[in-house]
Amino acid sequence: MELRGKAWKYGDDVDTDAIIPARYLNTSDPAELAKHCMEDIDTSFAASAAKGDFIVAGKNFGCGSSREHAPIAIRAAGVSAVIARSFARIFYRNSFNMGLPILEAPEAVDEIAAGDLLAVDMGAGVLRNETKGKEYRFTPIPPFMQELVAAGGLMNFMTTKRKGEGA
Repeated sequence: MELRGKAWKYGDDVDTDAIIPARYLNTSDPAELAKHCMEDIDTSFAASAAKGDFIVAGKNFGCGSSREHAPIAIRAAGVSAVIARSFARIFYRNSFNMGLPILEAPEAVDEIAAGDLLAVDMGAGVLRNETKGKEYRFTPIPPFMQELVAAGGLMNFMTTKRKGEGA
């Protein structure tokens, strides 16, 4: 699967409250959450992010609470993947469970600037910064995790598998 879009760049320790502020947790509607994604650190993100764009961040992205609303908001905002130096453990798992691919690519993060055009081949583990003409390798997402993403998350994956077993 090839992903392509523009980079939105953020720093270290972006917590789940910055991704989707707690004041919006009274809904689980993905479209409503998307309207407020990243608003406390970037007021332009929700209105300007295009389908397929990437969030690129430093270390410990998604730290803080274990709310599943964070990857839901990011995915609903149209982000194709999050690329970071590292991720908080619970955010990592929640992301795949919600169908949001995340990639650890420390060298690439250091060299990507906001607005750079990126392309990612998830199966091959290759990230290209098309703006700068550079290519980076990352550990490919295991096939099972790619199936979760392709299905749109764990719940959709399990529903599809159950239907397939009964056939």
